[in-house]
Amino acid sequence: MVSFPNCKINLGLNIVRKRSDGFHDIETVFYPIKLYDALEIIPSQGNIHYSQSGLPINSEEEDNLCFKAHELLKKDFPQIASIKIHLHKAIPIGGGLGGGSSDAAFTLKLLNQKFDLGLTTGKLLDYALQLGSDCPFFIFNKPCYATGRGEFLETIQPDLAAWKFVIVNPQIQIDTSWAFSQITPSPSAKSIKEIIQQPLETWKIDLKNDFEQVIFKQHDEIKTIKEELYKAGAVYSSLSGSGSSVYGIFTKELKMQLNFPSNYFVKELIG
Repeated sequence: MVSFPNCKINLGLNIVRKRSDGFHDIETVFYPIKLYDALEIIPSQGNIHYSQSGLPINSEEEDNLCFKAHELLKKDFPQIASIKIHLHKAIPIGGGLGGGSSDAAFTLKLLNQKFDLGLTTGKLLDYALQLGSDCPFFIFNKPCYATGRGEFLETIQPDLAAWKFVIVNPQIQIDTSWAFSQITPSPSAKSIKEIIQQPLETWKIDLKNDFEQVIFKQHDEIKTIKEELYKAGAVYSSLSGSGSSVYGIFTKELKMQLNFPSNYFVKELIG
């Protein structure tokens, strides 16, 4: 069985408070983007076998979220047969696009389907949250207003079909734990849920990502990406998650001239 885990961007991101369990409550809108990894699961003999191609992943097999998703379900469903997992990475790693979380969530969904586990959406969400704060979103995989750690999800309908996106990643991996540690949490004066109902042209003023001040101070080249996207005609541009990926939203008709270093990942996508 093969599926194609997609990535997401954050439309706004407020760090509301630090919780007693060490996590942070956030407010954001997760928006799915048509940039995909490829994930294949087939039965095998013996132990689980994991292989990977495409962009390199610098982690041990047992730390891979696809591997962890299989192990998590295997504990409750020992009847799951041994499998081979192959992951082809095309989504930049450590870039605030949620590629690893998506791979994990899609692994859960594939295993549920392959082995007829009968897991409801609610149960899949429970398992996904054990793997990471962004993982539950990819169970729904529709535009969602997210609160809590990101697990409280309300589907919404921001209409971005008339726009196109440009994703730029400078091949810098941001330590998310460090980025959170640099933030002074504070509730926003205006809810992101309210802001995204406004005309997109107003987002530049009202829609913020709290990580930008921290990340831009540490990495001037990431700040420059946002500036260059606005110069190229973006109606709105922002860091996604804690970065390092930056996206711009453009009218479909605009012919852009982008001039980023050759080692940057640059992708144009239809909304």
